[in-house]
Amino acid sequence: MKTNDTQRQRLIQLVRDLAVIEGEVTLASGIVSDHYVDMRRATLHHEAAPLIGHVMLDMLEEQGFGAGETDAVGGLTMGADPVATAILHAAASRGLDVDAFVVRKAAKDHGMKRRVEGPSIEGRRVVILEDTSTTGGSPLEALEAAREAGADVVAVAVVVDRKTGAKERIEESGVPYLAALSIDELR
Repeated sequence: MKTNDTQRQRLIQLVRDLAVIEGEVTLASGIVSDHYVDMRRATLHHEAAPLIGHVMLDMLEEQGFGAGETDAVGGLTMGADPVATAILHAAASRGLDVDAFVVRKAAKDHGMKRRVEGPSIEGRRVVILEDTSTTGGSPLEALEAAREAGADVVAVAVVVDRKTGAKERIEESGVPYLAALSIDELR
């Protein structure tokens, strides 16, 4: 039994109830699906968000990417943002130091003109996050931006894997792909 089984089971139920929508929809990847997983309904929910932080942190620790092995977590705005802050808060509640960062779709044209916001990730071990992934496009974009910012990307982790090719594409980039939940558990 994993340390987070009870929390994970509750998270599965919440994601089912809050985020899984049946009906035809065109995903960001262009793929047409018979269901949609609107993870912001869960990642921004008062009960689900803290569970996401703890379940994701437990998964990272169990896979060897916990605090001490990972310095910061983040990904492409906006799907990754609440996941990163949930992990940051879960880690802080355990006395662990894990920062969060945000990857913009494009660098700002004013101010510091940065694409990666938050504490510097240069020379740090980071995990790229996403709420749900279909083809892996968003995590791959964030992975490239993090590498350009000087980070050592050690893994990509998603809350929900739709099992539509993201894992394979991510692993081709040379990093492990981790998923807390599978679409099979949510339908």
